[in-house]
Amino acid sequence: MPIRKQVTLKTIAQQLGVTIQTVNKALKGKPGMSEATRQLIVEAAEKLGYFTKEQIRSLRAERIISYPIERKRFLLVQTEQSIGYNRLLLEGLHDRFASFGHHIEICLLPALTREAAMAEWLEEQAVAFTDGLFIAPSILPKTWESVLLQIPMPKILLSYPPLGTKADSVIWDIYEATYQAVAYLRSIGHHNIMYIGDTHSQRGFIVRWQAFIHAMNEFNAVVDAAAHSIGQRSLQPDWLKDLRDKLVLHAPTAVICGVHGEVAPFYQLCQELKLRIPEDVSVIGFLNEQPDSLPLFTRPLLSIRETGYRAADRMLWRIANPTLPYEHIRIQGDLCIAGTTAVRVE
Repeated sequence: MPIRKQVTLKTIAQQLGVTIQTVNKALKGKPGMSEATRQLIVEAAEKLGYFTKEQIRSLRAERIISYPIERKRFLLVQTEQSIGYNRLLLEGLHDRFASFGHHIEICLLPALTREAAMAEWLEEQAVAFTDGLFIAPSILPKTWESVLLQIPMPKILLSYPPLGTKADSVIWDIYEATYQAVAYLRSIGHHNIMYIGDTHSQRGFIVRWQAFIHAMNEFNAVVDAAAHSIGQRSLQPDWLKDLRDKLVLHAPTAVICGVHGEVAPFYQLCQELKLRIPEDVSVIGFLNEQPDSLPLFTRPLLSIRETGYRAADRMLWRIANPTLPYEHIRIQGDLCIAGTTAVRVE
């Protein structure tokens, strides 16, 4: 029998010092309060394990038990290269699983190169005895991903899936984010837009460049790859020098810096070249989060935490529906307009 629900609207109201009516309206999405208050109430309900009748109906429709007897243990599997996403993904996974009483842990994979050694390491760590795996983005060496996908257990890939992948995936929609960035720059008068970012080492990086070309073509702009900084950084260690030359030669009025780790070096290069942002060049930076060390950037609000949250739901759905077709889910975010972009006046 399911565990009897102990948490009520009154429980949440008393904990937060608000009325039962306010809690009820917040959870049903009704107006009458600030979004900050609504978010506070929703988060408290999740942490306490409270579900509305509508949520329970939705979970039942997907055969997910809202108050399970068995507490499950899941792993977020990653390598050093994916640690930059770790906190936000883990927050989303943890917050959602806390609603059901399940547990999520991190498994940091070593930098092994032989597939046989990888399989042996996973067996020694008893990874197959957990209830499900979440495979983080930016897994390197890439062989790890194929080895993990072969494990016969529920898996959620937290990145764009390779063609033919036999697993569900959930990812923040970087293709849509790139398209939005181009569309916004065009709407404020920019035509000479440069793309900066490695387009080789990860599928998500390749997708950004593809989206950039798609968006520019939609606006009848021809993309000359030689005018953009898109080389593989490991093969082009002096990419900043190459970028400096291209900035001087092509004089873009706007730049999309499509990789989180390249935003700060590009910003420093602009200072060295005495390029004023946004007076001389408007910049959109694809930052996982806004760092204190940089000015407020116009940037896509990448739904990394929300991806973890949604992936937790998807894992429980997959466990409940093991024979249904695999699905690939992309979480869309908004574009945050800040001080690094300005209208282009000809």
